[in-house]
Amino acid sequence: MILSALAALSLAAGGAPDALKSATDAMYPQLETLYCDLHQHPELSLQEAKTSAKMAAKLKALGFEVTEKVGGYGVVGVMKNGAGPTVMLRTDMDALPVKEVQPVKCASKETAKDATGAVVPVMHACGHDVHMTTWVGTATLLAKMKDQWKGTLMMVGQPAEEGGGGAASMLKAGLFTKFPKPDVALMVHDMPNPSGTVALVSGYALAAVDAVNVTFYGRGGHGSAPERTVDPIVIAARAILAWQTLVSRENSPFDPAVLTVGSIHGGTKHNIIPDEVKLQITVRSYREEVRKHILEGIERIAKAEAMGANAPKPPLVEVEAGNYATYNEPELIARLKTAIGAAVGPERVLDGKPLMAAEDFSEYGRAGVKTAMIWVGGVDVKTLEAAKAAGIPPPGLHSSSWEPDREPTIKTAVVSFTAAALEFLGKP
Repeated sequence: MILSALAALSLAAGGAPDALKSATDAMYPQLETLYCDLHQHPELSLQEAKTSAKMAAKLKALGFEVTEKVGGYGVVGVMKNGAGPTVMLRTDMDALPVKEVQPVKCASKETAKDATGAVVPVMHACGHDVHMTTWVGTATLLAKMKDQWKGTLMMVGQPAEEGGGGAASMLKAGLFTKFPKPDVALMVHDMPNPSGTVALVSGYALAAVDAVNVTFYGRGGHGSAPERTVDPIVIAARAILAWQTLVSRENSPFDPAVLTVGSIHGGTKHNIIPDEVKLQITVRSYREEVRKHILEGIERIAKAEAMGANAPKPPLVEVEAGNYATYNEPELIARLKTAIGAAVGPERVLDGKPLMAAEDFSEYGRAGVKTAMIWVGGVDVKTLEAAKAAGIPPPGLHSSSWEPDREPTIKTAVVSFTAAALEFLGKP
C-alpha cells in the first residue's frame, strides 16, 4: 500500500498532497511502534548509544550511506540522487532527566547516571522521540520517491541538543567538510500548539541564551555591628535591581531581551553578615549587539556596586556561553508556507511567534547554511480548551506530563517534513 501510494504521487498540483498523506497513513503503524520503542528507552545527552544505533540501522535499511559516531553519537546518512541541491534534515536524539508521571502507553521507566554520577529518571519530555520518528518516516518516503527529486539528501541524527553541545561537536568532527555541505538545513520540533497544525516563524525564532555566575565579596561580621563589615548581600540586592535597567532603560523595546536572576546564595545564620554572595543569571536575546551589551553591562554594574560599597575586592563575573539565536531565513519560510500549506492545507499553517527558548540548531546557521525550523502542534484541541477554561497553562515541553497527541502529531510532521524537503531538492 505504501509503494502504491508513492507510485501515484505526482508533483503536479492536486496529486501530491493526497498521495503523500495516503503513504504516511499506510506507514503509521510502523512509525507508532518506533515511537513507542524510543519513548520507552530514552537516553540522556552524550549517552545516546542505543538510540543512535537504531537511527543508523533505519537509514542503512533504506539505502543511505551511513556514518556513525560523528562528534559523539552523531549519525550522518547520505543519499545521492544525481546533480542538484544538498538538503539536510536534522533530528535531535537525547532525552531529559525528568520522571514521567502520565499513565500512558509506552511510558518511560528508565533511569541513568547523569554527569554528576547521580541516578536520575529519564524521559523524552521535549519530544525528541517525535522528531526521530518523523525523521525516519520522512527518510523512508524520500528514499522511495527518488524519481521525484534530484540532489543529495543528508540525514543528520544529532546527539546532546539539551545543553550538551551536540551540534558544535558534529561540526568540529567535520560534518560540513567530510560530508557535503548543505544548501539548506531543516528541522521539525513539536510544540504545545493544536495538533494537526504547523507554525512557521520568519526571522528570529529562538533566542541566544547565556548563563552568568557572579560572586560579590564583602567583609563578614556580626549582624549587630554592620559598620565593621561590608555586606555583600546588600551589594547583591542593589545589583539585582540595577541589572534590570539593562533591559528596561538601556535596550530598545523593539529588541527583546530577558535577564533573570535565578538563584542567590549567601550567609548561614540570622546574625552573621557573610564574606561573599553568589548569584546565577540567565540572559536571553536575539541580536548579537543586544547580547553583547547586556553581558558587558552585568559586569559593569557589578563592579560599580562593589566599588560604591567599598568592597575589599572586585566581583568575579563568569560567563558560560550558551546557544546562539536561531534564525529562520525569510526566503525559506515563504517557500515552506506554500509547500507545507499545499500538503496539509493552508488553513493549518499558522504564523508562529518567536520564543525566548534556545536550540543548538542555530550552530548550522552560524556555519553558513540557510536554516529553517518547522513547529508542529502536539496537543489535542480539547485539552487546550479544557486548560483555557480552567485558567491553567496546557502541558508543555520539559514537563513530566508532556504527552503529544501522537497520531495527528506524527502524521502532520512526516507530511510537512517530506513536503519541505521536496521543496528544496532539485526537480527531475
